[in-house]
Amino acid sequence: MQWTLVVPVKPLARAKSRLSDTADDGVRPGLALAFAQDTVAAALACPAVADVAVVTDDARAGGALAALGARVVPDEPRGGLNAALAHGAAAVRAARPESRVAALNADLPALRPAELALVLAAATQFPRAFLADAAGIGTTLLAAAPGRELSPAFGMDSRARHRMSGAVELRLEAVDSVRQDVDTGADLRTALALGVGPRTAAVAARLLIAGQ
Repeated sequence: MQWTLVVPVKPLARAKSRLSDTADDGVRPGLALAFAQDTVAAALACPAVADVAVVTDDARAGGALAALGARVVPDEPRGGLNAALAHGAAAVRAARPESRVAALNADLPALRPAELALVLAAATQFPRAFLADAAGIGTTLLAAAPGRELSPAFGMDSRARHRMSGAVELRLEAVDSVRQDVDTGADLRTALALGVGPRTAAVAARLLIAGQ
C-alpha cells in the first residue's frame, strides 16, 4: 500500500524566520532548503512511498528537489499552506484518483525512512489520520485514504484542529524523527541530536564554526 506524499515548500527567502536567533538572513534560505532536501530524500527512500509531490513556486527549491526525484507542482493558489496542500493533493488525485495521499512537513531533517513507514502503515487503518509534532501542538503528517479528501488544517494548534475535523490521531512510539520538525534553534539542536541528513549537517556545521 504505497503513498504519494505532498510536501509544501514556501519561498526560501521567507522560510524559517523563527530561526533568526540561530541563522541570519543569508543562511536561513540555505538551511530551509537543506531541511527540505533531507526530508524528501528520506521520504523517497521509504518503501511505503511511491512518489513525492513538492508544492512550491521557488525555482531554487524546485530544481534541487526535482533533482532528488520529486515531482514539482507549482503553487498556483498562492493562498498559504493549506491551499497549497489541497492543490497538491488534487494534482495527485487528478492523475491517480485512487492514490493514498499524505501531507508531510518539509522541515523534518532527521527523518528516518523506517519510522515514516511505521506511521504510514498505521495510517492505512483509517480514512484520515495525523501525527502530532514533538511539541504536541502541531502536526507533521496528515494522511487520507483513497476517495477521501485530505482537508488540511495546518497552522496554529493544528493538532486540535485536525482532531476536530475527524482525523484520527496516530499515537505511536519510536517515531521521533517523523515528529521532530524544526522551527526554532532549540528544535534544530534536538534534530541534530537525533541525527540529521547530510545536507542539514553540512549547513549546521558551518553555523557552529561561525558561532565559535
